[in-house]
Parts: sequence; structure tokens; C-alpha cells
Amino acid sequence: MRGPDELDRLSIDTIRTLSMDAVQRANSGHPGTPMALAPVGYCIWQRFLRYDPQDPLWPARDRFVLSAGHASMLLYSLLHLSGVEEVDAACAVTGRPAVTLDDIKAFRQLGSRCPGHPELGVTTGVETTTGPLGQGVATSVGMAMAARWLMGHFGRPGFDMFGFDVYVVASDGDMMEGVSSEAASLAGHLGLSNLCWVYDSNRVTIEGSTELAFSEDVAQRFEAYGWRVERAGDANDLEALTRVLRAFGETEDRPTLVIVDSHIAYGSPNLQDSHKAHGAPLGEEEVRLAKRAYGWHGSDEFVVPEGVVEHFRDGLGARGREASTAWRSRFERYRESYPHAAARFEMVQTGGLPSGWDREMPVYESDAKGVATRSASGAALSAVARAVPWLLGGSADLGPSNKTLIEGCGDLSSENATGRNIHFGVREHAMCAAANGMALAGLRAYAATFLVFSDYARPALRLASLMRLPVVYVFTHDSVGVGEDGPTHQPVEHLASLRAMPGLTVIRPADANEAVEAWRFAMAHTEGPVAMSLTRQAVPVVDRERYGAPDVRRGAYVLVDTGGVPDVLLMATGSEVQLCLEARERLANESVKARVISMPSWELFERQSREYRESVIPSDVPARVAVEAAASMGWERYVGRNGSVLCVDRFGLSAPGDDVFRELGFTVEAVVRAALAQVDRRR
Repeated sequence: MRGPDELDRLSIDTIRTLSMDAVQRANSGHPGTPMALAPVGYCIWQRFLRYDPQDPLWPARDRFVLSAGHASMLLYSLLHLSGVEEVDAACAVTGRPAVTLDDIKAFRQLGSRCPGHPELGVTTGVETTTGPLGQGVATSVGMAMAARWLMGHFGRPGFDMFGFDVYVVASDGDMMEGVSSEAASLAGHLGLSNLCWVYDSNRVTIEGSTELAFSEDVAQRFEAYGWRVERAGDANDLEALTRVLRAFGETEDRPTLVIVDSHIAYGSPNLQDSHKAHGAPLGEEEVRLAKRAYGWHGSDEFVVPEGVVEHFRDGLGARGREASTAWRSRFERYRESYPHAAARFEMVQTGGLPSGWDREMPVYESDAKGVATRSASGAALSAVARAVPWLLGGSADLGPSNKTLIEGCGDLSSENATGRNIHFGVREHAMCAAANGMALAGLRAYAATFLVFSDYARPALRLASLMRLPVVYVFTHDSVGVGEDGPTHQPVEHLASLRAMPGLTVIRPADANEAVEAWRFAMAHTEGPVAMSLTRQAVPVVDRERYGAPDVRRGAYVLVDTGGVPDVLLMATGSEVQLCLEARERLANESVKARVISMPSWELFERQSREYRESVIPSDVPARVAVEAAASMGWERYVGRNGSVLCVDRFGLSAPGDDVFRELGFTVEAVVRAALAQVDRRR
């Protein structure tokens, strides 16, 4: 009969041996960090985490984020030993293990549920996709914000039950990445006391010692951010770890940073170059020696000693089962007392929307003077926000410019956890990563900045696309029409860059009504993020009685047609659609029949049937002109080899917006000339 201390050590060493065996079998991966951090992962899961392996999607479960994603075998070992059960695509618990021993043996192999870095949706128990360093810690801030918001919004007297804590394991690399500084600063400002980052200060990176590039005092930095900083010392000291994690649970006014000192490939005394274990298998001889140091005998691989699984079941498993069962029982009583709130909470968890949520969205009458699409977007956002209380977000210090402030909903702050206007400050990257974290908790999140600054947010956008999170990005000041701020603030290549990202739907509306329809689509779309590209300047509101309805959901549509087969197709997005409409009138005077096609979203258009796409852009009309105040890349798909493209393949210039447009050739006259040249070429 093994005692508790012996079972603690045996469990920790099992995590280590599974990790080194998996990496060795794959001949790829990072064995050192999961071996060194096995006591940390064990302590969090076995002694603190509120998590039910038999109910992995329990809403009030604590979240565990492995921001040091290269140490993925630490998490896979914990999921296996804890007996976490698989959840299928319908969010039903199957009763099968989320991670089997065979999955671990197939680590990093094709089709494995143990990929090289943790991936949401591939492995039950992975709360967010991590890989690029800094992303996990930044996403965790949004998770913690969401937990506080849910607790404040849905909590009622006697039912303070909707929040959770967020535990994060971070590496030296996480601390070096700039996004972690942005996110930590925001978390400290908001006083997120339900957030704990455990920083593994192992002083090793791929190139060698951190002394090569990293010498700051991390503790002092986080104290300056307003965090509580606790030092655990040796990562193998379970009692010290327990003490500092208990201190986190007792802290009510700020996030906590726990600093632990670990050693790569702990227990492997013959390994001289510890940085090699950081990014490569140990080798068979080193594995054998390490196992001997742990008291393992023989050369067997993937051994789980008797008593380890039972130990996790009696600790984490029993504690989690009791907590989740009690929570669900309380929720039934909550439902009896507050049926409307309970229904809304369940809607948050399932991604639903209230009945009639889009009933009050604005409709714009024809207006030659026009409305900026950013302003129409703001009106649509406010209308949706009134119907969907869990829609919240904000801007990177540009709320008045992005038109993303929701009236009457308050500011989210350290004093007001349920505010819906979030002031992210000039932190585009952390803003979008935090929006991912909020979406992972079920909230509908939006984030806003100028389109040109999407460069600063791109890694988080990419992970939102990879995880298929329904985050809405409001990107305003969408072209060289920004004007006087000059080329540093005038986006050129950004639309092409965003369109290249798999899973991201980009919408550039032509007028106010298309902007409203963009929001209608974005809120109903739950299979990935949506990026809106919106004008600063006013653009005419298209006369919808004369022209076609704003059919954004199909990506492209015939705005105005001709009798019979058109002579030329005029295609455009955004503000340049108006140039095509005016050019069409002039071409008619030249007896040239032009079809005008508004193409707010290439991605949505490509999802339509071949028949529909042919009806909009018929293959038997080769004379084509595309107009967009952005890089030309991609338009060849629609205009063909010999079509004409009026775009911007250079950086802009500083001048009033109208002058910039004229200087760069965005005029009705230029569209007419291009159209006539296309027609003449085929006569």
C-alpha cells in the first residue's frame, strides 16, 4: 500500500516517463519542459483545479491553459492519467477516453489526438489552441474577463456560481513575446484576481541560456503591472507550490504570477546540454538513464504504474465530480427561480441568439450625400447589443473613430465587471487575443481598430480562424481614402493579406445597408471570425428601390443589370462601387451595356453554388473591370488574364482623401476608360 507522498512522486514521474517516451517514439518534440514541469502540472490538477473529467464542458470548470505549447505532452499525460472523457462534435460526452495510451504513442503523427501543440477541437480538455508563444497567456486574460462578466451578469442572491479561475503555465519565451506584456498590463489594470500565471523560469531557450537575450527582472515588471508575485522556488517542491497556489486563491484584488525554477530534463544527470532537451528527443540511452533515476526498472515504454490512475480519480476526479454535480443541482434551482436568466445562460453556452435579435436593425434610405460605413456599422452594433446582452467588446483606443461604443452599457473595469464597453488601450494584439478568450467562454466578442493596424493583431486573428471562433473584427479607415495621415495609416496590402487567411470571412460593404447586413451575417455566423472593412468617409447610400437589395450573405450580387447580355462587367467592393455605378451611366451614353457587381465578400461568394457564381459573373462575358482601393492581388480570379484591374499596388501619400483618390486614379473617368478599352478589345 503506497502512501500519499509516494503516490505523488509516482504520478509525477509517470507524467515524465510518458512525455519522454512519446517524444522519443515520435523522434520529434520537446521532452525537457514537460519533464521539468510535471510537479507543477500535477499540483495544479490534483490539488487545485475544479474540473470534472466526466463532464469536461461543465461551464463553471476552471480553465487550464498551457501557453508553453511546446510542452504539450505535459497536458496530454495529465488528460490521460486523469481519465478525461471525450466530447464529440455535438458536445456530448461519449464515455470514451479523450487521450488513450495509443494516442500518446502516436504523438505528433497524422490523425493523432496528441498533435505537436495543443489544438482546440482535436483533443477534449484543451481549452484553447496554443503554439506561438505569448498567445496562451494573452488569451487567458479574455477568459478571466469573461468569467467575471458571467458571474456578475448571471449571478443572483444565493446563486454566485458562474465564475471560474484560469491557470496558465508560461515559459521564458512567453515572457519575451510582446503580447504577454500587453496582456499582463491589461490584466493588472482590470484587477483580474481569478487569473494565475505560473512562470517556468528555466532560463533555457532553443539557442541556449536566456542570458543571451533576456536579463530583466520579471518579478519587478509584474509588480509594476499591479500583479501579486509569489516565488515557489524549486519546481519539485510540492509543498511550496501548494502554498503559493493557495495564496492565489486568497487574493481578491489582482492577478497572481507564480515564479518557479525548473531544470530542463530534471532527473537526467548525464544530459550536459540542457537546451538540447528543450527541442529534441533525449535519445534511447538518455531515456534509460532518466528512468533509472526515477526508479523505473526495465526498458518498457509507456508504463502507467498501478495506483496512479486511481490516485488521480480519488483526487481531481472525486473533487471535480462533487463540484460539477452540486453546480448542476444548483443550476436547476436557479432555473426554477430565474427561468429567463437560465435560458439566456444556456444560450450563451450553445452559441444561440434570442428570438428577433435583428428586428431593430436600421434601414437606410437613398442618400447621395451618404453615410460612412463605420457609422452604419456602429448603429447596427448598438441595435444588436440591445437584443444580445452578451455582445461586448471594444477598441484599441479608437472607440469614437471605430464607432464601437455601445450607449448605456457601461465600461468594463476593475470596479464594473459587467460593463460591455472594453477600453483595451493601444494594445491591438492583446485585444484580439483577449477577444478569443471571451469567445471561448461563450460570449460574443468584437474588437476594433484601423485596418492598417490589423498587422499588429494578425497572430490572434489567425488563431481565431484556426479555432473557428465567432469573433467580429471592426476595421475602419479602410483605404487610401484615410487621407492626411499618409501612407503609414493607409492600408494597401491588408485586404489581400486577410483574404489569404483560411477561415476568416472578410466583408467590405459598399454602403450603409451593406454594413448593416454585414452585422446580420456576422452575428448569425458561428463557424469562424468575421472581419469588416469600413470607410471613414461618407459614401452614398445606394437607392435600393432602383438597384438590387444588399445581398451580403452571398458575397457578391448583381447591383444593377442591363437588358440582355452585358458588354462589360464592372466589379468592386466598398466605396469604389459608387464609381462603377456612375461609370455605368456614362457608358450607357456610349451605347455600352455595363453590369455592376458589388462584391462585399469573396469568401462568401466562393461558398455559393457554381450556378449562382456563373449567374453573377458569366463566363461568356470576358470584358471585365475590377475596382478596389487596395492591392490587386487576387482580382485575377475574377477578371481573368486579360481583364482590367484598377487597384493600388504602391503605398499611398499624405493629402486629403479625395485628392489621394484622384492622384491614384480612382475616378469615374478612369473606370469608363478601362471599360471602353475592354469592350473595344473584343469588337
